[in-house]
Amino acid sequence: MTTPHPPLAVPPMPPVPPSSPSGRPGRRRTVLVGAVAALVLAVAGVAAGWWLTRDEDTAPFAGRPRVTDTAAGLSYAMPEGWEHDAQLKLINAFTSSVTKRHADGEGGGGSTVLAGRAGAVPQSDLQRQAERAARSNAEFFYPDGSSEPEESRPTTVGGRPAHTVALKVSPGKPGTGTPGHLRLTLIAVDDSRSAFLLGVAQPGGPAENRELDKVLESAAPAK
Repeated sequence: MTTPHPPLAVPPMPPVPPSSPSGRPGRRRTVLVGAVAALVLAVAGVAAGWWLTRDEDTAPFAGRPRVTDTAAGLSYAMPEGWEHDAQLKLINAFTSSVTKRHADGEGGGGSTVLAGRAGAVPQSDLQRQAERAARSNAEFFYPDGSSEPEESRPTTVGGRPAHTVALKVSPGKPGTGTPGHLRLTLIAVDDSRSAFLLGVAQPGGPAENRELDKVLESAAPAK
């Protein structure tokens, strides 16, 4: 029996665990800021169809391997220095991922891009849903932090309508901690489903942010 795509009424993010006694999500999740690869560690696994191909000459990171994620219906580039772990189990919100550890990142700082799928989203609702999903993911991954909008614009992926949102995220209160960068692109794959790419860089310097953004810009329909 085919498992239905999860509705986007709940943004594409991991299920929030029980709150801490203070009513806020547990501080233990702030370790994700120090080790971005840990964002995708499994509590419940999902098998995703994927394989590596070579990038098209006209796409960002031309000639680089691509992750083809048949579960999400997307493919995206894997830049030099990034890794795709075939054995890594992903929580149910995600179907594939690539990660990179920052060379100068203290405590395991790095970047990650995750793909996932969801239910149908009308084109007229893409902006609202993408902005809501980006904020919700920022709140999940930075439970004691804050986020500021940097960009929200319509785009296309393989000719399909999409919307991309970027946030500056902080692991602590405004003005504290080293800012990170979160970008989410939501794509209306067809009339029955949508897909998304979520990227996080921590810390988010200009070079790390540009590279992360280009991974999301390399997205194309899976062939």
